[in-house]
Amino acid sequence: MVAQLNNIPAAVRSILDTVTDPEIPVLTIIDLGVVHKVALTGKNIYVELIPTYTGCPAMDVMQADVIQAFSKEGYTATTKLVLSPAWTSDRITEKGKAALKAYGIAPPLGETADKAVLLEGSKLVGCTNCGSTNTKLVSQFGSTACKALFKCLDCLEPFDYFKCLK
Repeated sequence: MVAQLNNIPAAVRSILDTVTDPEIPVLTIIDLGVVHKVALTGKNIYVELIPTYTGCPAMDVMQADVIQAFSKEGYTATTKLVLSPAWTSDRITEKGKAALKAYGIAPPLGETADKAVLLEGSKLVGCTNCGSTNTKLVSQFGSTACKALFKCLDCLEPFDYFKCLK
């Protein structure tokens, strides 16, 4: 049985919700939107994951964590990385965006706003500490390639911004 993500059996979904992104541990792989397909046959589970970008080093850890999480619950899990469809930051759930912000990472704004922020210096990214949009791009790359480093010009705190990836 192949399950759409909104039709995943509750027991299977609850296991997937225990697996987090090793680089952003407040995001589950469900909320990050990297789970593409789940197939369940008895106690055998097959999970397809979409990398946030090709070569993302966290994906190997995520695959191992999925296998381990299901193994603890008596399942035999197999995972596969798929490149199609390509992952986009639109796949991050609203819960995931809220978790990012609470963790100190500004969530992606959207394609048009992202380009205005990263290429034109528009002040649209809100500081995760004080909420001000009086922020400045410090570096196109933050702690990982999918993030940019910003500084709030009001509270002077640095923070990451999760880039919009399309």
